[in-house]
This record gives sequence, C-alpha cells and structure tokens, in this order.
Amino acid sequence: MNSVFPRRGLTAISAAILTALTMPASVLAADNAEAKNNVFEKIEVTARKRTESLFETPTAITSISENTIEKANIGNLDDIGKYVPNLNITRYGVGNAAHASVFIRGIGLQDHIITTDPGVGVYVDGVYLGRQMGSNLSLPNIARVEVLRGPQGTLYGRNTLGGAVNVITKQPGDEDIATVQAKVGSRGRLATDLYANTRLNDELSFSGSLSYKQRDGVGTAINLANPEKEIGEEQEVSGRVAFKWQPTSDFSLTASFDAVNNESGQSPYTIEFTAPLDANDPFNGDFPLLTPDMLPSNPDDLATTVAGIESTDFSGWGSAITAQWQLDDNYTAKFITSYRTSDYTGGLDDDAVALNLSEFPEEGGADQYSFELQLNGSFDNMDFVSGLYYFNEDGFTKSGPFVFSPWNTPNGLLNDGTTASFGDYGYFDVNQETDAYAAYVNVSYSLSDALKVGGGLRYSEDKKAANALFPSFPARKYETANFNEVTWDMNASYQLNNDMNVYAQVQKGYQSGGFPPRPFGGPAQFVSFEETKAINYEVGFKGQVHERVSMMLAMFVTDYTDLALPFNDPTAGGGFVTIVENAGESKAQGIELETTVAITDDFSIRSAVGYLDSEITKVDDGVLGIGKGDSPALTPRWTVMIAPSYFYDLDSGATIAFNANYSYRSDMQGQSVSRPSEKIKSRELFGFNLSYTNPYGDMEVTLYGENIFNEVYDVGRLQQSGFVGVMRSNDRSEFGIKFKKEFEL
Repeated sequence: MNSVFPRRGLTAISAAILTALTMPASVLAADNAEAKNNVFEKIEVTARKRTESLFETPTAITSISENTIEKANIGNLDDIGKYVPNLNITRYGVGNAAHASVFIRGIGLQDHIITTDPGVGVYVDGVYLGRQMGSNLSLPNIARVEVLRGPQGTLYGRNTLGGAVNVITKQPGDEDIATVQAKVGSRGRLATDLYANTRLNDELSFSGSLSYKQRDGVGTAINLANPEKEIGEEQEVSGRVAFKWQPTSDFSLTASFDAVNNESGQSPYTIEFTAPLDANDPFNGDFPLLTPDMLPSNPDDLATTVAGIESTDFSGWGSAITAQWQLDDNYTAKFITSYRTSDYTGGLDDDAVALNLSEFPEEGGADQYSFELQLNGSFDNMDFVSGLYYFNEDGFTKSGPFVFSPWNTPNGLLNDGTTASFGDYGYFDVNQETDAYAAYVNVSYSLSDALKVGGGLRYSEDKKAANALFPSFPARKYETANFNEVTWDMNASYQLNNDMNVYAQVQKGYQSGGFPPRPFGGPAQFVSFEETKAINYEVGFKGQVHERVSMMLAMFVTDYTDLALPFNDPTAGGGFVTIVENAGESKAQGIELETTVAITDDFSIRSAVGYLDSEITKVDDGVLGIGKGDSPALTPRWTVMIAPSYFYDLDSGATIAFNANYSYRSDMQGQSVSRPSEKIKSRELFGFNLSYTNPYGDMEVTLYGENIFNEVYDVGRLQQSGFVGVMRSNDRSEFGIKFKKEFEL
C-alpha cells in the first residue's frame, strides 16, 4: 500500500479495517531519534492515580504523547476524538467553538445547559473541569493525553460513565529548555506558541506557556451590515504558568495558573427541510413561512438578521495547588485544591433565515472549586490509592431576548397578525449549585510475580439545588435533589511473559441525576430525573507480540440501567422542549484494537480500530419519543485510525520525517431517537506532516496538511418543527508550514 493513502483506495470501511489489521500500529511515540532507535519505548501512565506501565494497566487506555499530538496536527480536544477507538467528540453547544461533547462507547451528552452533566469526565492534572462548554481545550506543550474507556466510578466517581480524559501538562523542572513555535497556513491560519521550563534554583522550578491562534471563517452573516465575526472564524489566546517548590526530596508543592480567551465566529450551521408535523396547526411549532429559497446558496453562510448572534466567546481562568509528601518508605500523602471560573456567550438562529422565527442568544458561566486529599501506599506485594473528595459548582444559563414563533415573537405578534400569549420577546434562565462528596479506595495486590488482583470502592453523594424561570412558568420554580451511589471495580491481570499481559475486570459506574435543561412546556416539566448506573465486563490483552509488533486489545459488554436520555420534542408545547427521561436500559458491546508494526527501523505504522454495537434494550412504560432498538446519540459503529511514519537520515546528520494520518467515523444518529432526518453520514479525514530536523536536533521545519480533501461533514443534527438543524464541521482543508526552535536554558 502507498503510504500517501490514495483516496480512491480507502473510501470503503472494509479497506480501512483491512489495512488497520494487516498493518497495525500503536500509540507509542518518542521524538525522532528515540522512535528510530527504540520503537517500543516503555510508556508510563497515571490514569489510575499511580504510575504504572501502559501495558500492565488492567483497563482500556490510550496514551497520546506530545510527539503524536504534533505529528497528527492535533490542536485541541476535538482533534483527539479522531484518533482513539470508540471515542467521538462533537460540538453543538450554541455554535460556540469552546464546546466539546465527549462520547466514549456510546455514552456522553451533547447539551451544555448548567443542569446537564457530561457522561465523560475531562481532567487537567487531576482537576475536574465539569462543563462541556470550555472542554475543547487547546493542547500546546502538553506531556500527554490519557483516554480511559469504560465506567471509571471508583477512582473518578460521578459523570465518568463512559470514561475519562486526562490532560497532563509538563511539570516544572522536567527539562531546561525554551521553545518557540510558529505556524502559517491557508485560510488565514496564524499561530504561535512560547514555552519555557527550567530550574530557578535548587528548590524552585518554573514552567510557562503562551499561545495564540487564529483562522479565517468559512462563511458570512450575509444580512448583517457589519458582522462582528465570520462564520467559523477562530481567534484564541491562552497561557499557563506553574511553579514547583521542592525543599526536600520528600515534599513538593506545585502551584499553577491558566487562562483562556476565545473570540470566534459561530460554528457553521444550516437547516434541511422535513415534512411538517401539521401545517394547519401553527401551535405545534411548525414554521410554514419557511421556504427553501430563503436559505443562502452557500450552506456555510448565515441569513440571520439578529446582530451579534454570529459571534461567540469563551473566557476562563483556573488555579490549582498540589502538595505531595513522602511520609515514609511506604506512604505518600497528596492534596489537590483548585478554583476555576468561566463565562461564555453564543446562540443560534435555529431557522437559519432572515425571518424572526427561532433565535436563541445565550450566555452562561460557572464557578467551581474542589479539594482532594489522598493517602497512597506502596509495599512489596501491594499498593493502594485512597482519598476524600469535595466539589462545588455554582453556575447559570440564560437566554434572551429570544424568539420562538408563535409563542414569543417581536412586538408580541404572531405570523397571522394576532397577539401572542406571552407578549414580546422571551427570556429564560436556569441556575444550579452542586455539592459533591466522595470517599474511595483502590487496591492492587500481587499474588505472584505474574498474577495481580485488584479492586476498589467509592461512595459518592451529590446535592443539587436548581431554579428556573421560563415564559410558561407563572413564577420561578425552585427544586432540590440528592443522589448517592456506591461504585466498585474488580480486576485481575496475568503476565504471560515480560512483554505480554492479559486482564479481566468488572466495573460499576454512576452518572448523577439532575434537572431537564429546557422545560418550555411548563413548571411540571422541571422535575428531577434519577441517576444512571452501568456495569462493564471487559477482558483484554496488551503487549509486544513480536519484536516489531505490539498490540492492545479490549473486548467489553456494558449494561446501563435507568438510562437518562435527552431528546428534543418539537410537539411538547410552549417551545423547543428538551426532555430527559430515565428511559430504561441499554447495552453496549464491542472490540477495540490498537497495534504497532515497525516494518523497518525507519518505517512504522500506528492504527486503532473500534467496533461498537449499542442499542436501547428496554423502554419504561410512559416514556415517549424513544423506542426499543434505537441507538444512543452520536455513537458510530466503526472508528478507525491509521498513521504511518517514515524517517530518513541525511548525510549531514539531519532527518527527514513523513507522517500521515487517516481517521474514519461511520454513520450515527444525532439523537437517541431513530429519525432518518437526524442520521449523520460517515466521514473520512486525511492529513500529513513532512518535517526537516537539523543535525543538532534543536530546529524543525514542517509542511503540513489537514483534512487535505476538504471533507465537509455534519457534527450534529437536531430535528425541529418542519426542519432539522445541522451543525457542520469547521475543520476544513488547511495547508501550511510550521517552525519550531528549541533553546537550552
């Protein structure tokens, strides 16, 4: 096979899978010299809150290194979703570029209202982010990203029903270098990263980074005289500083501060017409005035007349302090505390035309702080991790002035000229405060040199107080709810030889209950739903099966009960209603394969294949809109990644490196309701890097291409009354040059 990946040879999923299985690869990565001289470098991970070998960890985990992030042109968390099996990351959140909905093995949540919790937890250096808005992190100067698949209820607790994503930064004092990176490309791409990491003295170390990126948009708000932003435009500034104080070998204190300011255009959005529910009944939410000729000829353009809705912004900052004591030869204590705050604005003109039929400008924010105290131990045959945890979040979402015809319209007039029931433009707001408590312990014990067993237990309790005011409410409604759960896991691993391991595990996960995000139908809809629980059965194999081949294989079955599924019902009355029901039960089963083959010392191929069969197996009595056999939202059956790498040494001592990448996601449903209008078609993405590294190894120049065939695909589809809203991809084709220079400090 040609490593340039001819498009005509890989358009079918069968060809992609065949290639991935016959030319496997892994997530193992080092810098150019290490990759050539030590193909299977040992990788250590900390996903289970202890340092251990990736191959010896008894769970399904992908570790994406700094080098892989660079060579695969990964710029933010959204890109990570293209290269991990059974991981899908999508964006629909009021068109805001900072929004990321992470789905692992069919579990996630695409909504962003403050009362909705994600199904996959995102962490930065052990600190829980907790919000979908703001999770689409930029990834400059990151040590690695670890993706755990399957319920992580013991070590991570609530809202990790599908899994967890750990972003791990470079620690102060790990290296004495400064790095300057610059990127210039098509579509007005401009980016720069500055990074420094050094020891200031024997006790104090420092690391810091500053990043800027921008890119032109792909469309225009054609009916606005002076639009603030182009559709799809990107502009972001972010930075991070950290200090590490280590007065003795037994104690260290690390303090970090990070901030981000993102001012971008709305994500590309359009609509497609479907059969009206009832053209003779204006109160079912149909928009009979909509006609196809009102839509812009370019689907990336926006025809709204609402000034400001074409632009979005997100800003936030966070701080964290981590203290670690080596109490004696066996025990270590660790304390992590953090504070984070964030605000955003955004919105969608749902009807995508010049008529004032459905416009929802929106803003929101959240303040979070957390404390975690760990006591960990390591002995000859046993190690354990234990801790106490507290998390508080206080946040809001509000929208207004919004229009939803015929209930809330400009000047209080309906399309037929009569007076609207609720007067002028509409307003709503939702507020929620959460207190979460937990205690946990996780133990691993070696029965012999080859056989290890382990298990864990966690008690979680969540207290939520929420209030909401919608146009259909006679007064603000206040609600409280408490949720608690005991989660656990059991595992065993056996080392076949020094290079190969097998494992089996059973895990129980827990997704917190909550309140519906958009109860337009009236206060009776603003009631709590219960928590979702899951039990995952998994077996796996990891190791080096040949001196030039490594493999990680996982097979799993997960049963979900009291499954809380959101779906949007355009006929529920009073507005665009998002309902959350404990719908019943579902099952997910699948296989994940990540492998590497080093064909020569200079040529290797990484790959990952995921297969997922997920469906709702039982629907409780009285639950409407969701049916037995429906597929959970945003869950592709097949996920495929292939990435070949080739190095060539020049006589001068310099190195030429070629890296290519291919990513595939098969068809999926936009919601957990099987409507043909909400089916998202499959997509294929191709990219490459061609790099020159000088003989000294401190300068690199790279030609890059992202989505080189300019695949335009849907990232979300949401049925509304008479049409379906379509969020389009924003990662269009891009070509350019990158420059990197390192300096010793």
